[in-house]
Amino acid sequence: KGTIHLFRKSQRSLVGKLTHEFRLVAADRRSWKILLFGAINLICIGFLLMWCSSTNSIALTAYTYLTIFDLFSLITCLISYWVMMKKPSPVYSFGFERFEVLAVFASTVLAQLGALFILKESAERFLEQPEIHTGRLLVGTFVALFFNLFTMLSIRNKPFAYVSEAASTSWLQEHVADLSRSICGIIPGLSSIFLPRMNPFVLIDIAGALALCITYMLIEINNYFAVDTASAIAIALMTFGTMYPMSVYSGKVLLQTTPPHVIGQLDKLLREVSTLDGVLEVRNEHFWTLGFGTLAGSVHVRIRRDANEQMVLAHVTNRLYTLVSTLTVQIFKDDWIRPTLSSVPIANNILNLSDHHVIPMPSLKAVDNLNPVTSTPAKPSSPPPEFSFNTPGKNVSPVILLNTQTKPYGLGFNHGSTPYSSVLNQGLGIPGMGAAQGFRTGFTNVPSRYGTNARGQPRP
Repeated sequence: KGTIHLFRKSQRSLVGKLTHEFRLVAADRRSWKILLFGAINLICIGFLLMWCSSTNSIALTAYTYLTIFDLFSLITCLISYWVMMKKPSPVYSFGFERFEVLAVFASTVLAQLGALFILKESAERFLEQPEIHTGRLLVGTFVALFFNLFTMLSIRNKPFAYVSEAASTSWLQEHVADLSRSICGIIPGLSSIFLPRMNPFVLIDIAGALALCITYMLIEINNYFAVDTASAIAIALMTFGTMYPMSVYSGKVLLQTTPPHVIGQLDKLLREVSTLDGVLEVRNEHFWTLGFGTLAGSVHVRIRRDANEQMVLAHVTNRLYTLVSTLTVQIFKDDWIRPTLSSVPIANNILNLSDHHVIPMPSLKAVDNLNPVTSTPAKPSSPPPEFSFNTPGKNVSPVILLNTQTKPYGLGFNHGSTPYSSVLNQGLGIPGMGAAQGFRTGFTNVPSRYGTNARGQPRP
């Protein structure tokens, strides 16, 4: 028996829980590098925001938002380390992998919101264009470019690396791929440098820095301040176009959809499972993406009665585990049942229904006042009787009907017919008026053997 605590310990607050989890992550030496880059990132963001205010350049502000996105990516990398340390709990039975999916989705959506904010500010600047100071514009551009590239290339961010490869290509990647194919057609030696699909984060950092360099030169030469607004719109559009496919991909993972590139493989595996020995049917299959590169699924397998459940379960799991890492298989045997009409076992030599079958009928207060057709009291002052089926009345007494006739194949179906008048003469449904003690029905002349006529002679 455990110790009885009279005073329960108070639960931790949200800040206390976050502090505890942060200490758990900080205890790992791999996270020290990320924390160092995060601190440098905050310092760079502070300097860049001051230079944006001194230069009055919205293009440099749009480029600074990419540095803020780098901070979000570092936080996502810390969450990825935290997910690897945590084990599944009763509340989160599938683990904590969806937290890093949620972090990627939130980071990309916030980057797109920043791009929309830049577009709104740029539209206002077209009406009244302010003067741009180029004193620290070029310095801020190179500082942001150097830090962004150094962060992306120095830290292995597993969630964003997977999303950038699995998501569809952005319009910026497609245009750069077309340009690189044209250049490699002229100079084939550059094919190893210009890859068919470049890293989208490195690509947007280089493209944004190039736009700021063009802005600096045009302002210095012609004092053309509107080019700063145009560069800001271009950087915002590139940011939105780069982050949108990643948001769509991570959003589909959060919605538990099946990845399109594995549907064909899953269909092939399910066809192989359906051909296993003892398997009759595979149904209610559902597969979804649990995390980045992790599939989960559940399936129901119907097997024969004589099949070995553990053997079939092992074969099914062995086939599907190559693609689905978290799998739930429910095995159940074939559940066909012969149709029977009796609620109790029937002996082999008795084909009629048991005497315990009861049909509820309304009680009859006075036998003398019964109508022979409707079996209801015939009172001249009362309204016509209302018939109801399977609805017991206020006073209900069971009337037992015992059937002694023979049914073909023991299924309880009547053979032959009896005139309605003979049924009334025998007092069907009237207590104490039947031909037999057990209130038997009027089918007394039904043959006792299948294949004879009403007189007991063999049927031609």
